[in-house]
Amino acid sequence: MAARPPGGGDTDEPEAIEFGIAALDARIDEAEVSFPATAAELRDALGDQSIPYDAHGRSITVSDALDRVPQREFENETALLNALYPVFDEARREERGVIASLRDALPF
Repeated sequence: MAARPPGGGDTDEPEAIEFGIAALDARIDEAEVSFPATAAELRDALGDQSIPYDAHGRSITVSDALDRVPQREFENETALLNALYPVFDEARREERGVIASLRDALPF
């Protein structure tokens, strides 16, 4: 039976980069937001924090993301994340540009 290598934390592996909903979820947990919550309460708790929406570090503020959804009240964290997912997805697609879109359309 083989033993696992020690997990001293001195690995050369890069840390995972959180962006989009995962980054927002972490910020919500840190701010200890309680639900149900209104968009105004979320703005107060999270401030104008920038949330990265892609691995390149481009970001959107929580206030701006909340302005882009029609809901003003969220029953739970899942409802909030589900409402904001399309906002992060749209921001990622808008930033890709024409060349990247053409590259995606080609079959090779």
